[in-house]
Amino acid sequence: MTETAMASHIEKITLGISKILESSPGVSEVKFEEIPPAERHTISTWEQKHGCTLPEDMKNFYLMTDGFLMTWFVKLDDNPIQVGSMTINSISNLTRLKAPSAHSLPNSPTLQDLDDSTDEEGHPDRPHFDSRNVIIELDSCNGNGKVCLVYKVSKRGAVAPDPSIWFLDRALYWHFLTDTFTAYYRLLLCHLGLPQWQYSFTSYGLSPQAKQWMNMYKPITFNPSTLADDPESFINKLDPNKIFKSKNKTPVTKKKLPGPPTGQKSNLTPSKNPTLSGTATRK
Repeated sequence: MTETAMASHIEKITLGISKILESSPGVSEVKFEEIPPAERHTISTWEQKHGCTLPEDMKNFYLMTDGFLMTWFVKLDDNPIQVGSMTINSISNLTRLKAPSAHSLPNSPTLQDLDDSTDEEGHPDRPHFDSRNVIIELDSCNGNGKVCLVYKVSKRGAVAPDPSIWFLDRALYWHFLTDTFTAYYRLLLCHLGLPQWQYSFTSYGLSPQAKQWMNMYKPITFNPSTLADDPESFINKLDPNKIFKSKNKTPVTKKKLPGPPTGQKSNLTPSKNPTLSGTATRK
């Protein structure tokens, strides 16, 4: 693939997000892993193994690229630091979340034991680790939780063909994200893979550090004014142009204002008439 064709391919898959990142202040590098498309028989084999069918939009995605990985970095003190990470597992890494023992010790609790069997009010479709759902991991979220493809299973054991996508946090609570894979993919790109972005869809929200990154690099979809009702959620608005400004840049010299013309005295005494001086007299 030529360099021009590769650039076009990246732009098509990333919906132009790669160019936005490259032009963002402070971003030093954007990495995109080129992955060959999956074979149709690989998708069919996976479906037979797990007893469920991938949605058509998801199949089309894997026929274009067998997974997705894009990361981007900023430079702090001349050291590159990874900030964003956008990941969708390949077909071979689309693993099913089961309910094995959480530890290797005997009689230790399983995920099914930790699951609340009763549905919460307002969340009747909340996923469960038992036979009511087939749960497939899409992204491990760098250890901050898991984004999962969730299928419903009927009482007769039939798996529904239209899965939804949920976020499982580290406390094993479920949070709904989207109804379709296409909507989730756009959501992933929209949030630029910023740290812990999935927690913006939870009731407890982002950590202070994640809020800082979100405030710097996602001002369009992330509105800090929505947090104004909470006095504890203060966000220090940082200017990336100042933070990542090169130390080698020549400082701007302030120009001195020209003095009064030669032979004329500068009248520093304010006018006694307030209307002439432009100031209002306080009563």
